[in-house]
Amino acid sequence: MFESIKGLKRTDKCGLLSKKDIGREVTVMGFADSERNLGGLLFINLRDISGIVQLFFDNTDEELTKKASSVRNEFVIAAKGVVCARGEGAVNKNMPTGEIEIHVKELRILNKAKTPPFYIVENSDVKEELRLKHRYLDLRRPDMQRKLVTRHKVAKIARDYFDENGFLEIETPMLIKSTPEGARDYLVPSRVRNGSFYALPQSPQLYKQLLMLSGMDRYFQIARCFRDEDLRADRQPEFTQIDIEMSFVEIDDVIEVNERFIAKVFKEILDVEVKTPFLRMPYQEAMDRFGSDKPDTRFDMELIDLSDIVKTCGFKVFTDAVANGGSVRCINAKNLGDKISRKNIDALGEFAKTYKAKGLAWVKNNADGIQSPIAKFLSEEEMAKIIEKTNCEVNDVLLFVADKNSVVYDTLGALRCEIAKKYDLIDNTKFNLLWVTDFPLLEYSEEDERYVAKHHPFTAPNDEDLELLDTHPENVRAKAYDIILNGVELGGGSIRIYNSELQAKMFEVLGFTKEEAMEKFGFLLEAFEYGVPPHGGMAYGFDRFMMLLTGSESIRDVIAFPKVQNASELMTNAPGTVDKKQLDELGIELIKKEDNE
Repeated sequence: MFESIKGLKRTDKCGLLSKKDIGREVTVMGFADSERNLGGLLFINLRDISGIVQLFFDNTDEELTKKASSVRNEFVIAAKGVVCARGEGAVNKNMPTGEIEIHVKELRILNKAKTPPFYIVENSDVKEELRLKHRYLDLRRPDMQRKLVTRHKVAKIARDYFDENGFLEIETPMLIKSTPEGARDYLVPSRVRNGSFYALPQSPQLYKQLLMLSGMDRYFQIARCFRDEDLRADRQPEFTQIDIEMSFVEIDDVIEVNERFIAKVFKEILDVEVKTPFLRMPYQEAMDRFGSDKPDTRFDMELIDLSDIVKTCGFKVFTDAVANGGSVRCINAKNLGDKISRKNIDALGEFAKTYKAKGLAWVKNNADGIQSPIAKFLSEEEMAKIIEKTNCEVNDVLLFVADKNSVVYDTLGALRCEIAKKYDLIDNTKFNLLWVTDFPLLEYSEEDERYVAKHHPFTAPNDEDLELLDTHPENVRAKAYDIILNGVELGGGSIRIYNSELQAKMFEVLGFTKEEAMEKFGFLLEAFEYGVPPHGGMAYGFDRFMMLLTGSESIRDVIAFPKVQNASELMTNAPGTVDKKQLDELGIELIKKEDNE
């Protein structure tokens, strides 16, 4: 039989009590974390979101002690008593409340609990599948609770900061018109307008631009967004953005207000000072040096272009790559020759193939000379030039990829990070922030046989590149910028197109007819006819930001109820089936797919 808290009022949180409370009568409530019975003395560690405090029962009240002895892990209890200093030698220095305990005078068992399927402890090594199945128990763990507390604090910092800087928090719709470009939409059927569908927003992009057109000047929102795409460690079908937009601005204005925000978050959450302004790196430089538009600059091992040296060598793999418009590049794993065995190189070669590389060539500079399966194809002069250009010293390992540039960049960019992690080359105390700028406005999709927007179709081209839209659209740079932290994209944005003619031109370059553009974006093009201020903004991946701030391995650890790889939620078994009546109301008939479809 459970007991009520009627007549009891919680006076304190468990983890906030200290020596200053000695002698005070308190009432605490929470979950029984552990219990110890030492004969005449009984102890229960009581846990709530603030921490743990020790409850102490002596044998002066047999009935109270008997009740306390029936308490098991995760029982929900309330205790009233006096805060006392722990006896000499009994202080627990590993516990914030380790100098005190509560001498309990009244105990109520508010609810009993079954034995949990796993221990409620910090940094649990229990399989994630089991933890997510019982997420309500997983979230009782102090480390998980701290992560959600941090998430709350950053959201509050964001609201306060942007309010202080003149931004209005404005909600945008969740049921919107489906538009092309970007990831696959989640669709919501309309019962009232049978056969029509809403889409869940992939971002508030169009609405925040319309708010600038409305004269709102500065907009901010912690926005829920949805994308129906394949999942990975840092991606969810539903996610959160810190979304902002500003009128009458250029790139420097947007970057400046956001650098101050990021610095404020790091100071208040981690007590870390980050220097502003952050480094800025053009997209092409990032690709050439790091093979990635989100470079991790905490370690070296930059890409080195050897195309000029090997374009006429005797190794056909190299010469063909250069002749076909690609390149031959390498990274130098310095001083790792004694650690990277031939077996390790073979494993790295298999890793490279996952990025569409055909293979991985290598050179080892050993104390007794050069070791390499490609040495026989290179002249002494060519090898000497490679060794010189790569600063390859004894015990260094060169790893080469030859292919079209996109494959070379992707492979070596991922390979340098893989080696850095494997051989502990990363200083995890560093927080390296930088902006990547001057992205290509467009990229060619071989699948669609047309140009697609690198970011989205509303990103403005650089003014000096406008004339290239008709002749060489692939060379047009965008007024776009991404903020990178330790090799992870925290967020990104752009200055927007605010001229109706230029926006129509952009749709044309993307392959839309005038009719298609009007059908999909007519409301925006019409709005542009009524005067639009220059504007721009950006959005942070809030979940990803929290993952990095809390040192988590996955964004699932900073989301209260996340989805797994197949977009299902293990706790509630969502998504689920619905009954035929609901489908009939929506005018939907299901077509059963075979398992292999």
